[in-house]
Amino acid sequence: MESEQILGFTSGLMDANTWLITLTDKRIIFLDKGMIYGLKQSIVELDKVNAVSGSTGLVFGTITITDGANDRLIKNVWKKTVKNFTNKVHEALEARKSPQQAVQQTQDKEVDPYEQLEKIAGLKDKGIISEEEFETQKKKILEAT
Repeated sequence: MESEQILGFTSGLMDANTWLITLTDKRIIFLDKGMIYGLKQSIVELDKVNAVSGSTGLVFGTITITDGANDRLIKNVWKKTVKNFTNKVHEALEARKSPQQAVQQTQDKEVDPYEQLEKIAGLKDKGIISEEEFETQKKKILEAT
């Protein structure tokens, strides 16, 4: 995808095959370079991810990614990558929250409107929201005061 950034990756066993799992700022991509059948690919858009969790053992761990009715269990993930990968997914999910959710959370905490404006300006500066979304949210904040 255009302007998509890779945030993290790991590998492990899923459905009896070894998969490369790549996290971007927009989706999670599962790639299996099969020895016989060629390349298999599965994609989960971040907007569809409901939960992600991980657990570790002595050497390996597991990661579970839930989207809708599907649980993707990835086993034999290197222990040192489990926590890092799951944390990065959580961070990416937070970053993808809609501007309305971000503003609503801010309003729920009864924050000063100027602080709200600073926060949405920060989202705009980071490219998380567009200029139009910024202006819409700014108008709502100013109308509420």
